[in-house]
Amino acid sequence: MSKEKSEFGVFGLGVMGSSISINIAEKGYRLSVFNRADAGEEEVVNQFLSDNSHLDNIQGFTDLKSFIESIDRPRKILIMIKAGPTVDLVLNILIPLLSEGDIIIDGGNSHYMNTKRRFELAESKGINFIGAGISGGEEGARKGPSIMPGGKRESYNLVSDVLESIAALDDFGKTCCTYVGPEGSGHFIKMVHNGIEYVEMQLLAELYALMSKSMSNEEIAVVFENWNKGPLSSYLLEITVQILRKTEGDKYLLDLILDKAGNKGTGSWSSKAAFDLGIPNTMMSAAVFARYISSFKDTRIKMSDLIEPEQSMTKDINLKSVENSYKFARLINHQQGFRLMQLASQTYEWNLNFSDIARIWSNGCIIKSHLMNQLHNEFKEAQDLFDMTLVKGDLINAESDLCETIKLGLKYRVSTHCFSASYNYWVDMTTKNLSANLIQAQRDFFGAHTFQRVDAPESEFFHSKW
Repeated sequence: MSKEKSEFGVFGLGVMGSSISINIAEKGYRLSVFNRADAGEEEVVNQFLSDNSHLDNIQGFTDLKSFIESIDRPRKILIMIKAGPTVDLVLNILIPLLSEGDIIIDGGNSHYMNTKRRFELAESKGINFIGAGISGGEEGARKGPSIMPGGKRESYNLVSDVLESIAALDDFGKTCCTYVGPEGSGHFIKMVHNGIEYVEMQLLAELYALMSKSMSNEEIAVVFENWNKGPLSSYLLEITVQILRKTEGDKYLLDLILDKAGNKGTGSWSSKAAFDLGIPNTMMSAAVFARYISSFKDTRIKMSDLIEPEQSMTKDINLKSVENSYKFARLINHQQGFRLMQLASQTYEWNLNFSDIARIWSNGCIIKSHLMNQLHNEFKEAQDLFDMTLVKGDLINAESDLCETIKLGLKYRVSTHCFSASYNYWVDMTTKNLSANLIQAQRDFFGAHTFQRVDAPESEFFHSKW
């Protein structure tokens, strides 16, 4: 007697694919999993089935045609492979084997423009395509990630039961998965999620660098632990406390880790998208460049010989001032991130719901925080953090504290890429008259690009014989 057909399929049993497959199977769905049996991966499927032999609702395959035939129509297949050209190779093999109405879900960190192109290709073949951002890492995939699907709503409705069942739950028991919008919108907001994540990590790194001038790892951990009990609480703050306390022998593990930060490019995508859309995204760019700078270790060692030994901090750091600075910078980070999504939504006619986006980011993902719960409510009334009364008040009240924190960095030679970027952006956005009039004059002088005048309508342009 043949085995009953599966309700869902997962293509790719890497760390994320394996974790999410177990999650799906544990929710009671009949599941088929596939992984190629190329050199080095011959036993991946067998090992997965062996490790999860207690789950009798999983079928494993290394033959693609058999995998596809094992899934009930319309077939629902989640691809969990590395983003990039490999996704196109897989689609070129997969689509001809599928039937009209089947659904492919790309759960990798694909660029939203690639997702748009793949969506159109699949649609031309009668196949439904969903680009789903999935955040939470290995643990999230296993226990409940935040999922951001983009595509046709009708396609989402066909897979929503599975995706919503495996996602994390917010504070009110609602699933952290919702339909985001058309074609590449799901992967776009996952891209921005990663950009916000870059900044949140960099801010904590800058605080660590500054505070370590006069405090031990344990003392910094105590401060962060206290912050994490209040409105500043977040997943990244929580894990940073654990990182600061981790020891190896009689040393802190953190002190043994080389200061060269890696990146997979998703952070820079947000900055590139901001350039393309013509919107300031200064904090994400600063965070990306800070990682790039860290990679020049040899040059930094050589150049450090030019500078006198670092000063020790001669006075206690004002922890309340630093806390307020951190709150300020985080608000600017989220304002820039959500504003980028808002402009993209308008440009591409996605009609994104930012209250829902903040809600599904309140759990299961790397940037989950108390702030996301606040923004979920605030976005019901306003579409920009600068229009939210509480946010404006916090920014105004903390400006002087941020100045003091940046001054400390300057005095003790601690770079504050993201704190400084948040301050400069805030100053510019709250300054009635900027120095761009000189820029316009220069452009007109050497290129006759024209300029507008303060004593004439904005619709009129002028040129001067300098």
